[in-house]
Amino acid sequence: MENRIQDRPRHRMRDRAASGRWLFVALAVSLLAACAREAPEAALRGRVASLVAAIDRREPAALQQHLAPDFIGNGGLDRDGARRLAAGLALRHRETGIAIGPLQVEMAQDHATVRTTALLRGGSGGMLPDSAQAYEVQSGWRLEDGEWMLASLRWQPML
Repeated sequence: MENRIQDRPRHRMRDRAASGRWLFVALAVSLLAACAREAPEAALRGRVASLVAAIDRREPAALQQHLAPDFIGNGGLDRDGARRLAAGLALRHRETGIAIGPLQVEMAQDHATVRTTALLRGGSGGMLPDSAQAYEVQSGWRLEDGEWMLASLRWQPML
C-alpha cells in the first residue's frame, strides 16, 4: 500500500512532464508555422531594400539583377532599358539618391504587389540637388527559383 501511495506522485509527475513536452512541441510547431508565413514577406522586403541600395550606389548592373527577364515598366521600358536609364542618370548626375516611404505589401502565393512613395534626387555634389521628384510607385514581384524578382514597375509623379 505504501508503494502505491509513493507511485501516485511519480505517475502524476510523469503525466505532467509528458503533457508539458506536448505543450512545448505544439508551441514550437505553431511558432515555426508563423515564421514560415512571415518569411516570404521578409524576404521580399529584403529584396526591395537591396534594389534601393543598388540604385543608391549607382550600380546599374546590380539593379538589373533584381529585374525579371520579362520586366516591364512605364512606356514599355524593358530590363535592358531600365539598366540603360540608370546608367544615363548616373552619368548625368554626379550624386544621386533615393528615399522611399513605408512599404505597403500585398502577398499572394508566388507574387506580390508593393506600393510606396519614392523621392529621387540628382545633383552635382552641392548642398542642394539639381533635381528632385517625388513619385507614387507600384511594383509587381514574382517568386522565381526561391528569389523575388521585380516583374513590373509603374511610377507617377506626385507633384
